[in-house]
Amino acid sequence: MRVLIIEDDVEAAAFIVKGFREAGHAPSYAADGETGLDYALSDEYDVLVVDRMLPKRDGLSIISELRSAGNQTPALILSALGEVDDRVAGLRAGGDDYLPKPYAFSELLARVEVLARRQTPGEAQTTYRVGDLELDRLSHSVKRGGDTIPLQPREFRLLEFLMKNAGQVVTRTMLLEKVWDYHFDPQTNVIDVHISRLRAKIDKGQQVPLIQTVRGAGYVLRETA
Repeated sequence: MRVLIIEDDVEAAAFIVKGFREAGHAPSYAADGETGLDYALSDEYDVLVVDRMLPKRDGLSIISELRSAGNQTPALILSALGEVDDRVAGLRAGGDDYLPKPYAFSELLARVEVLARRQTPGEAQTTYRVGDLELDRLSHSVKRGGDTIPLQPREFRLLEFLMKNAGQVVTRTMLLEKVWDYHFDPQTNVIDVHISRLRAKIDKGQQVPLIQTVRGAGYVLRETA
């Protein structure tokens, strides 16, 4: 599950991001309203976690603009304002749930997972297939030829991005931004290491290798060389 967290409290955001990662999900993070809105409009997420009071743009206006743009990604609002009128305002702005602060992370996680399950069929693609390789986002499972392949959270997210863009070359920059949430090149071999590990799990012993290197360009996942 891909979750976008828009929260200006750095410590709170780090705690939430860590919790979602440990639960096997793929969190992204924005520290202000404008950046959060840009992320939400330019990429696909299963759920948004939006703080109500944010710099540059408040949480309710973010959700209102997304709804006006036709973006129906479920949104949970976090806020220190917990009165009935505050919760009603959040829901009327387009929020799907409202969790007052302080809160227990276990409750936040449970509410987010419920929102992800509520999405109607066709609202977001949940299964990807390339040849005999299948990835299911909801069950967080991967199979090839019917055999289950256990993946670490980062490996799963990397494979999901490759399958989502099957047949298209994805660059190093694209992988850094979409899989690692880096908006700069840290000059490490982190991508090469993860691609190598993923190949060992997906392609080892298979007649048709699916993950291919395009020299000078990046990587592509496809059935033919």
